[in-house]
Amino acid sequence: MRPLSIRAFAKVNLDLRVLQRRDDGYHEIRTLFQTIELHDTLTFRPTRASFEIQSSGDPIPLDASNIVWKAAQSVWNVMGCLGEPHGMSVQIVKRIPVQAGLGGGSSDAAAALIALNRLWNARLSPVAMFDLARLLGADVPFFLLGGTALGVGKGDVLYPLPDLSSRHVVLTRPSAGVSTADAYAWFDAATARAAPARHRLDVAWPPGTIDVANDFEPVVGDRVREVAALRTLLARHGAEVAMMSGSGSAVYGLFGREGAARQALAAVQRTGVNAWQTMFRARRRPDH
Repeated sequence: MRPLSIRAFAKVNLDLRVLQRRDDGYHEIRTLFQTIELHDTLTFRPTRASFEIQSSGDPIPLDASNIVWKAAQSVWNVMGCLGEPHGMSVQIVKRIPVQAGLGGGSSDAAAALIALNRLWNARLSPVAMFDLARLLGADVPFFLLGGTALGVGKGDVLYPLPDLSSRHVVLTRPSAGVSTADAYAWFDAATARAAPARHRLDVAWPPGTIDVANDFEPVVGDRVREVAALRTLLARHGAEVAMMSGSGSAVYGLFGREGAARQALAAVQRTGVNAWQTMFRARRRPDH
């Protein structure tokens, strides 16, 4: 069996509204997901040893607490195998920054489900794959799909939408990361929440233009001051939308022209903040 490499693409939230708290402790949300070309690469190699994860880039856990390990365990169990998974090693090249609201861990988990379903000949149907993904995390099902999608419920009930016109994306990562758990705790603890900044976004379905915002932005921005500064900097350089992604702390700007995106990227890099230039990614294809 040959090694298999698969790309795990990041996402941005083009819109994110946090609704009521659920009885199970989660929140109802409504969000507009969009995959982007920035990606991790996972390479799976058959071995005779126990399941193993190796990684380069941002430090991540390499044991059973890693969501890729959990994905492997879930496929292993569904196949009727006992104990911990074995016979496979995974090398993860991390390019998606962690605790940034870009879905890197969830995307890695979805990539692991796709790869191991193939390598272990698990023959899981698309419905079974989505069921496993939901158990791993609220964002994981989206990464089996990719492209542009509306997410409701916990974000795991998905409605694929027409792919948006290609845009250049400048991603910025403040020095402080934010865990999803902290962001929700801050949101719940806020007695008075400032309204998030709103933007107009052209979309590929009626009415053609919608208002977008991120409800986490004010509460995270109160603690990570770079968020507001980076939004302002990207907007000043012509971003049609400049917003925090997910629960933060990454801030992105959307640009119609590559030249404008390059100028904005250079401006951010001059401040010493980590930044990347990338593009929208269309819906996942079977060979990706």
